[in-house]
Amino acid sequence: MTTAPSDDHLRFPIGRAELPTGPLSSAERTAYTEQLAALPAQLRAAAREVGGQALLQPYRPGGWSGRQVIHHLADSHLNCYTRYRLALTEDNPTIRPYDEKAWAELPDVDATPITVSLLLLEALHQRWTILLQHLTEAQWRRTFYHPGLEREFTLDEALALYAWHGRHHLAHVESLGRR
Repeated sequence: MTTAPSDDHLRFPIGRAELPTGPLSSAERTAYTEQLAALPAQLRAAAREVGGQALLQPYRPGGWSGRQVIHHLADSHLNCYTRYRLALTEDNPTIRPYDEKAWAELPDVDATPITVSLLLLEALHQRWTILLQHLTEAQWRRTFYHPGLEREFTLDEALALYAWHGRHHLAHVESLGRR
């Protein structure tokens, strides 16, 4: 007998994020940066495979639609890119959290074609990966403070987190094509 996947598996299809416990190695940084660089093309391919109508469906009961996930990735990764720039130019800046759920429900999410957010992600990730490839060892140790999570993040930790974040939501979109 086949059982339905648990809500936790639907919500976290690649597992929960695991942050590094110390500085990343050069090889780890390269691997995570490559994951970020590859995400826009992978997301575009997944969206194309899933198709327009299926992207209107939630990836799990009570979850976001594929369309909302794609727009969320653009919003979230733009915020993280900004957090990197703040951390590189200020001493441990306190970043501005935002209500992701409320952003996913704004009217532009339904009105804007997903191709706009896919193009934004493509350009953003090109710019972001160039920045990442040029950071010094000291710059990787720079931090920002997230008041919503009440913790400091190093740029290494943020890299691992956002590489996971992209794969996490890519898996959500891909799951819509398997239904």
